[in-house]
Amino acid sequence: MNDPADRATGPSPEVYADDLLARLTLPEKIGLLHQWQAPVPRLGLPGFRTGTEALHGVAWLGPATVFPQAVGLASSWNPALIRAVGAAVGDEVRVKHQADPAAVGLNVWAPVVNPLRDPRWGRNEEGWSEDPWLTGRLATAYAWGLRGEHPHRLRTAPTVKHFLGYNNETDRATTSSDLPPRVLHDYELPAFRAPLAAGAAVAVMASYNLVNGVPAHLSPLLESELRRWTPDALMVVGDAGAVTNIAGVQQYLPDHVTGFAAALRAGIDNFTEDDTDSGQTVRRLTEALDRGLIDESHVDRAVRRILTVRVRLGDLDPPGQDPFAGVSPDVLDSPAHRELAREAARQSIVLLHNDGLLPLPAATVPRVAVLGPLADTVHADWYSGTLPYAVTVREGLARRLPAVTHHTGADRIALRVGDRYVRCPRASEGGPLTADDGRDGTWFDVFDWGHDVVALCAVANGRHVGADDDGALANDRPGPGGWIVRETFRFHHRPDGTALLHHLATGAYVRVDDDGRLRADTADPDTATGFTVELVTDGAAEAAALAAAADVAVVVLGNHPMVDGRETEDRIDLTLPAGQDRLLRAVHAANPRTVLVLTSSYPYAVGWAQEHLPAVLWSAHGGQEHGTALAQVLLGDADPGGRLTQTWYADAADLPDLLDYDVIGADTTYLYYRGEPLYPFGHGLSYTRFDYADLRVSTSTVTVGDEVEVSVEVTNTGDREGEETVQLYTRQRRSRVKQPLRQLRDFVRLTLAPGQRRTVTLRLRTTELAWWDEQHGGPVVEDATHTLLVGRSARDIRAVGAVTVHAGAPTGPSRPTVRAGGGSR
Repeated sequence: MNDPADRATGPSPEVYADDLLARLTLPEKIGLLHQWQAPVPRLGLPGFRTGTEALHGVAWLGPATVFPQAVGLASSWNPALIRAVGAAVGDEVRVKHQADPAAVGLNVWAPVVNPLRDPRWGRNEEGWSEDPWLTGRLATAYAWGLRGEHPHRLRTAPTVKHFLGYNNETDRATTSSDLPPRVLHDYELPAFRAPLAAGAAVAVMASYNLVNGVPAHLSPLLESELRRWTPDALMVVGDAGAVTNIAGVQQYLPDHVTGFAAALRAGIDNFTEDDTDSGQTVRRLTEALDRGLIDESHVDRAVRRILTVRVRLGDLDPPGQDPFAGVSPDVLDSPAHRELAREAARQSIVLLHNDGLLPLPAATVPRVAVLGPLADTVHADWYSGTLPYAVTVREGLARRLPAVTHHTGADRIALRVGDRYVRCPRASEGGPLTADDGRDGTWFDVFDWGHDVVALCAVANGRHVGADDDGALANDRPGPGGWIVRETFRFHHRPDGTALLHHLATGAYVRVDDDGRLRADTADPDTATGFTVELVTDGAAEAAALAAAADVAVVVLGNHPMVDGRETEDRIDLTLPAGQDRLLRAVHAANPRTVLVLTSSYPYAVGWAQEHLPAVLWSAHGGQEHGTALAQVLLGDADPGGRLTQTWYADAADLPDLLDYDVIGADTTYLYYRGEPLYPFGHGLSYTRFDYADLRVSTSTVTVGDEVEVSVEVTNTGDREGEETVQLYTRQRRSRVKQPLRQLRDFVRLTLAPGQRRTVTLRLRTTELAWWDEQHGGPVVEDATHTLLVGRSARDIRAVGAVTVHAGAPTGPSRPTVRAGGGSR
């Protein structure tokens, strides 16, 4: 039997799609334009849905292997590892799809390729790097894993997102990302181009924001840029509710029918609106046809793209033809995937600072205090899967060391109203909080997640306090979570010594009702209840006491992925939560042998720790094997091989306004930043030492289009095996426009035994030296000399060379030749 998606044995996917298209009625075609596509039984066309979340594991569909966050995977600088993770995630998507084909689609919404322009972005954890080239390379690897190795068939259909200029959650649906031409073409577009041009991704999601005043879902760049990067049919999907925004909060067009029609004409193929209900989308597009705002050719164009992707996924095949069908359910959280999760977590860990305290000698360090709010927990983020299990840092170390003590560092309090205490049930399922005369179940641990935002955990049953729909408070939650986080509060202290409890999700204050129950249901602080906050135990003091009794203190701090920096919420600064900072200082005062382990979705300004502590490590939220991996690195079983993929600034004052997307004019990212970062792009230390010598360049002069080989001898001069990432940067010496101070061109990750030397060859593709020339309306390469910088990070350069590039004869209007001027250098 012929395979309709195998060009060697059957018609191409496009031909097959056209055949189906010709047999569909217009109403049937319109039914395919929604996220939940209607079946067409008479043609044997099953229902289909777009949009399975697969950012770093299969999300929202029950237990699945949870890998490190994308920003953590990126810090491995290991495309082969990232591709393997993508393949594992793709297989697990297939398993979920086989179990429930109607609910679990094979179009996956990953990877995110927005460059990490500003570390305050709430979705920093979802991206890969502030460098567009590195973002493109790593995201392409992940997409290839998701996509599969077959030349025409797809394991899953990866969707890169969010197109375009999307790095702010604050008013994200109504703000315009103003992108000058060079920023657009040299910074924003390349990260999207790479996975599409490689054939690794087959779909794109448009973003919520406007770009240069035009809603991204109506951007002419959907056709003029995206679709010229690949010869394959490219499906563009809308973000959830975003097309409704066009005539809604954006007020860009007068009514929704006009907005939906404009989106279809602009190149949106699939509408993610109204959850599973396609009725509104169908009605609006049908009316748009009746009003002459679109015609059937617009519908056909979108349906053809959708059907082509479905053909490649095997969605329309008879049994036995899909090469990716029949994945064993046993691969879900299999031993191989667990080992891959462990290795991914290990390779993502970055040693930021070390005065020699690390690695800890397991044989001679019998007493370790593992302290902090993240010491004995593993957090999942909004796009995580359900953790099948989790190894915490405390558990990982306790498996290896004879004596491990632990404290969260959280203050323990009681809340009193007059002579009544706030109580909660001890049962595991929890129950309502009440104020009465009893004293049982009255203690709460206070977790500080930054800017006075706290979560209250009932000591009675270990559950968090949250408010249900009618405002009633109960200790029945695992922790902050959900699209609307109902488990966070602020204390507002009053002059009389009492405090109001402000529930952040509803904006309501807590009062005690006539039945003694606590409810967050009053907007008027004057009618709220004032609570006396009694300190039962000082968490920092108790943690410091454990640190003083230990040989080494390991303090695990960072963010909760669902609080202060997440989708819908940007950060306002880069500081550690104040309570965590106090804890760190108290522990260090008690025991100078203190290691800070940061577990976070984003960079922090931890200058005090860099100056005062002997060791600092960072990891993104590492998934189910987080603690195992950190224990391996802390104890020296593995070298810390991670390297930063974004600049860690010393202070938020070093950053421009969050909505300033002009990285060139604002001197931001490692490309243009002239200040001294806390930790530079590419930074990461090893437990051994590496020597760089004998830089060689394959040619001193080259013509555009040629490739230059840059080689260097790298030697492990230490006494243990180590992992190094050798990085090549260039800087154009003279230009008639402002050029980057340094720009990553290639890298090689390698492992060297003690004393081992290896020649590392890096490649400079001279076509990538092009920059967007506004005068000529296209990319140009100037006649210029470029400094070649080889080193351990963007600021730790170990060898320097040069190559002179001649633009040569013009190759056409898309790449005109211009001579370098005497501008910036």
